[in-house]
Amino acid sequence: MVIAIDGPAASGKSSVARRLARKIGFDYVNSGAMYRAVTWELLREGIDPARSESVEAALARMSLDCGFSGEGEFFIRVNSELPEVELRESSVNSQVSEVSAIPAVRRLIGSRLHAVAAGRRVVMEGRDIGTAVFPETPHKFYLDATPEVRRRRRAAEGHNDSIEKRDRIDSTRRHAPLAVAPDANVIDTSHLTLEGVVEAITGILRHRGIGPA
Repeated sequence: MVIAIDGPAASGKSSVARRLARKIGFDYVNSGAMYRAVTWELLREGIDPARSESVEAALARMSLDCGFSGEGEFFIRVNSELPEVELRESSVNSQVSEVSAIPAVRRLIGSRLHAVAAGRRVVMEGRDIGTAVFPETPHKFYLDATPEVRRRRRAAEGHNDSIEKRDRIDSTRRHAPLAVAPDANVIDTSHLTLEGVVEAITGILRHRGIGPA
């Protein structure tokens, strides 16, 4: 079972998805971290994300795995390394949207996400989980917030990347653009606390008979 939580940058997806998963006893999967891991490795190899042929060649030789630790924590391994803080580097922040727009990257990560979710109950967050990766799931949520609120949130996290640029790239890419699934529950997080958003989602799921195992 997959609960999909999509939305633009700084809409609260990661915090909400992690807290929701813990509350209802599901596993948490951060798809964005997968794209960051690929971006980090490409930059580490000195590959220009704008050169799609070079990117595809790198993907062909790249070992990209993901799964859960014995404690149930989601992990990503790329070429035998487990990047963590590296995924938040400014260079990765500035390039991840461009890398994510490459169809070959999305296909690769989409296949890994299907494999890691097989046979599990997961809360998965991203930008196209409910529209492209798991369009068949009936449990779709789309989080959003005003640009002003999202800019403040990014600044509070220590990032100075452009929300407008990331929105433009994410929503206009040809393959699996950021969009609201027709059957998604849309929640504006602008003036809600983290717990308020989690409770709103939990309430909807509770009516569907979904809760702690």
